[in-house]
Amino acid sequence: MMTKVAIMPVPDGHGHVYFDAVAGERRARGMTAGAALDAMNEQLKSDESAAIIVLQNFRPDTFFSAAQQQRLEALMQRWRTARDTGKTLPQQEQDELEQLVEQELVASASRANRLSGELNK
Repeated sequence: MMTKVAIMPVPDGHGHVYFDAVAGERRARGMTAGAALDAMNEQLKSDESAAIIVLQNFRPDTFFSAAQQQRLEALMQRWRTARDTGKTLPQQEQDELEQLVEQELVASASRANRLSGELNK
C-alpha cells in the first residue's frame, strides 16, 4: 500500500519554524522536514513504508500572499534586531507582527486541511 505524506512548515509564533508531516489521520512534528518524516515513519506499519512525499514550500499562495510574507519577514528582522539590542518594537509594529503571525498560522492550517483532503482521495 502506498502512503501519502505531506510535510508542511509551520511557524511557531516566536520566529521559528517546525515541520508537520501528515498521513491520513497520523501527524508527526520535527524541527526539520527530515525529522518530521522520520517521526512519521516510526508511526507507519511495515506495509505502509512506501510513501509519496509532498513538501510545502514557502512561496506565496492563496492563503498567505507575497506582500504578507515580505512584511512578516521585515517585521521579524526588526524584532530580532530590537531583541538583540535589548529593545522592543513600537507597539503598532508589534501588533502588526502578531497579526501576521496569526494569519500565517491560519494559512498553515488551511494548507494542511487542503492537503489532507487531497491525500485522502
